[in-house]
Amino acid sequence: MASVHESLYFNPMMTNGVVHANVFGIKDWVTPYKIAVLVLLNEMGRTGEGAVSLMERRRLNQLLLPLLQGPDITLSKLYKLIEESCPQLANSVQIRIKLMAEGELKDMEQFFDDLSDSFSGTEPEVHKTSVVGLFLRHMILAYSKLSFSQVFKLYTALQQYFQNGEKKTVEDADMELTNREEGERKMEKEELDVSIREEEVSCSGPLSQKQAEFFLSQQASLLKNDETKALTPASLQKELNNLLKFNPDFAEAHYLSYLNNLRVQDVFSSTHSLLHYFDRLILTGAESKSNGEEGYGRSLRYAALNLAALHCRFGHYQQAELALQEAIRIAQESNDHVCLQHCLSWLYVLGQKRSDSYVLLEHSVKKAVHFGLPRAFAGKTANKLMDALKDSDLLHWKHSLSELIDISIAQKTAIWRLYGRSTMALQQAQMLLSMNSLESVNAGVQQNNTESFAVALCHLAELHAEQGCFAAASEVLKHLKERFPPNSQHAQLWMLCDQKIQFDRAMNDGKYHLADSLVTGITALNSIEGVYRKAIVLQAQNQMSEAHKLLQKLLIHCQKIRNTEMVISVLLSVAELYWRSSSPTIALPVLLQALALSKEYRLQYLASETVLNLAFAQLILGIPEQALSLLHMAIEPILADGAVLDKGRAMFLVAKCQVASAASYDPPKKAEALEAAIENLNEAKNYFAKVDCKEQIRDVVYFQARLYHTLGKTQERNRCAMLFRQLHQELPSHGVPLINHL
Repeated sequence: MASVHESLYFNPMMTNGVVHANVFGIKDWVTPYKIAVLVLLNEMGRTGEGAVSLMERRRLNQLLLPLLQGPDITLSKLYKLIEESCPQLANSVQIRIKLMAEGELKDMEQFFDDLSDSFSGTEPEVHKTSVVGLFLRHMILAYSKLSFSQVFKLYTALQQYFQNGEKKTVEDADMELTNREEGERKMEKEELDVSIREEEVSCSGPLSQKQAEFFLSQQASLLKNDETKALTPASLQKELNNLLKFNPDFAEAHYLSYLNNLRVQDVFSSTHSLLHYFDRLILTGAESKSNGEEGYGRSLRYAALNLAALHCRFGHYQQAELALQEAIRIAQESNDHVCLQHCLSWLYVLGQKRSDSYVLLEHSVKKAVHFGLPRAFAGKTANKLMDALKDSDLLHWKHSLSELIDISIAQKTAIWRLYGRSTMALQQAQMLLSMNSLESVNAGVQQNNTESFAVALCHLAELHAEQGCFAAASEVLKHLKERFPPNSQHAQLWMLCDQKIQFDRAMNDGKYHLADSLVTGITALNSIEGVYRKAIVLQAQNQMSEAHKLLQKLLIHCQKIRNTEMVISVLLSVAELYWRSSSPTIALPVLLQALALSKEYRLQYLASETVLNLAFAQLILGIPEQALSLLHMAIEPILADGAVLDKGRAMFLVAKCQVASAASYDPPKKAEALEAAIENLNEAKNYFAKVDCKEQIRDVVYFQARLYHTLGKTQERNRCAMLFRQLHQELPSHGVPLINHL
């Protein structure tokens, strides 16, 4: 069906078939679809309270607002929506429209004359100032302004609208009879909230001002909260181009086009739309009206700030820095502290992305410190940092700033993981996911698809994977993939999370070739993480010199950009490389450096892991008693909040230290110590089994077999020896002494 608006001349914004530039000069005009809605409202007023149940009337009331605000839809679709709410009323509406369309022009004239009666009487059916009342008054006024030729065109369009609706209804009925199962699946997909669908939008021509505003606000809300329910990028862009064809100066349409192009990573079109948005904003004078004479400058500085964010997103860090400096300059001239605070946030992001931006970031951090803004990497204790975040949370909750509340909880999740408190991180992540958003969202949009939720879900997946709950982690990732499709803006978060979990599983299983193939994908998403994982693979494959070169380069780079967490991880890997090369004395200074950094920045878990490595170095150097005393200091945080793999490594090391210390004991005491070591080895084996770490299980059963042989327990020794043989044949061996593995 051709667009009703394009085929008629009764449109107030059309003269001789040409649409004026400002198509939104008049709020509403009459269309066949709106006549159908008027019939529905009229029937609702005529139907008595007893004829329609309370639940049906409630459903009808919920249906009305989207019908009034949304774009024109086909008649068959309208019938279906009314039938879902109240079948009896749907039949009455269908009969009224059929009588009007198959009758004469005077029937439509009489219908509009009768509409005014809704406001008459001491207790009118509709109040003039209500939403329905305003809609009725707009339609009556728009109809009364039409000339006779325009009224005739409207009636002809109504007849065509009815005929097309009848054809569609017959086709749907035939299809349902031929393929009932397919029809049922289609019906299940229908939404009661009448979210704008592609087939609905495509049947409409130029939208009225209210319809356009509703369409843009709904699509923007869906892009923010639930991208999967928004129109596809191609369909949305088609509708936006249609809007802009009738009104090129519609600034909000340009901004939604910018957001839509970001979904498909189209840098040229998104930049083009963003610049057009701010150009139109300045040309229309919208900013000046709301902000006085200062509005022009405000648009300029926020245009520069948004341009910086856009360039940063696409990896154009130099252009982003130039745009950001321009935004800072204009904001300082205007004394706009809010804009400057946004600029400070983006300076931090640029400081993470580019090493040469760190000098500029340092000046901003000094300013933040001057105002007492907290930073986790300033070495603050957890209680002080959380107290500072609590003060900002009070303001967020007081003013119901749901988005900032979500961001704050996601930050706390990341901070607790940084401090090594996995239980607290898990609690914060679950709190965010179980929260009901304070922001009003449509009935069909039950979730908030923001970056905060993506971050929390990724943390949740990683925490479950660390505890060996791979099935649960897989379910979380499956939900992430459904909630954030691959073309969505936050999809890279779960992609990196998924790749890291797969990498860890491959390394645990001894499949180094598979882990090596995953490094490419990790590097594409996070170059630093990718290089670090590549070094781990090389080290596992016994390519020590290549791994050492890579780790040294990565260490210099991370020290330059002040990535403290990665610096400590690299130092631990370098130390492991030294003792696997039979140079434990060289590893000690490296481990002490890592321990100093961990203590300085209060990274408790990394500090415990470093102490674990120090204990192992002391064991290799022949001082197991000191190693055992060090272990008692570090093992509690690891057993409380550590990953299952780290718990197993810790218990394995305890058993090694117990065996080494028992060498000088009396035979009865030695036997007791070896029994205790075997118990710890059993616990370690259980931990390793949870994460399917076959290489570590092989080392444990080898060690157990030796201990059982010493104790004279032949049957247990043979069982462990057989298990060791099976694993040793399955796994590759790189010639590293088993006793020298941590």
